[in-house]
Amino acid sequence: MPPLAVFDLDGTLLDSAPDIAAALNRALAAAGIAPFALPEVTAMIGDGAKALIEKALAARGLPFDPALHAAFLADEDIHAARLTRPYDGIEAVLGALAAAGWRLAVCTNKPATPARSLLDSLGLGRHFAALGGGDSFATRKPDPAHLLGTVALAGGNPDRAVMIGDHRNDVNAARGAGIPCIFAGWGYGPREMAADSPVAAAPAALPALLDGLRQRG
Repeated sequence: MPPLAVFDLDGTLLDSAPDIAAALNRALAAAGIAPFALPEVTAMIGDGAKALIEKALAARGLPFDPALHAAFLADEDIHAARLTRPYDGIEAVLGALAAAGWRLAVCTNKPATPARSLLDSLGLGRHFAALGGGDSFATRKPDPAHLLGTVALAGGNPDRAVMIGDHRNDVNAARGAGIPCIFAGWGYGPREMAADSPVAAAPAALPALLDGLRQRG
């Protein structure tokens, strides 16, 4: 069975914060609510779409609004890459890992349909054997069951899997699943979220780190 590299999406594979911020602010404007600056939205990313809406509304002293959540999810920028781009070097790394015998998957708290649409719109979907979204299972990161479910979807073995992500949710899900984690140091989360996980400063550092973990396994 080949080794499996499981990637987080937003802040790891893709710099999607500009599109997320644009979609959020459009939904807020339609409801007459003040917008947020990009750094404020970036700090809210990582727990899924519903949590993003909850955080944004709470910051304005408002309760969660299902209609605003639905408007956000329906926004075209959540499904297609107008401003979103893969991080520099990501596509080359995905190709190199596949050539080296790695199977690839995505485990994200973003709902599965917009996550797939986004990857496909950037031509990256073809690289991944499976995608476990925030609505694919009964749980989501940091619950390890989300990561383990994604590993199973990809036909992988937890003993031969590695998680790559930029948020404490990725680190904690991997720890709970007994799977090593590499922290994406180029992403949205501050480095203290890495805890004791190795940190990749850039995507180009991933193949060597993953090979080291595979050799130790």
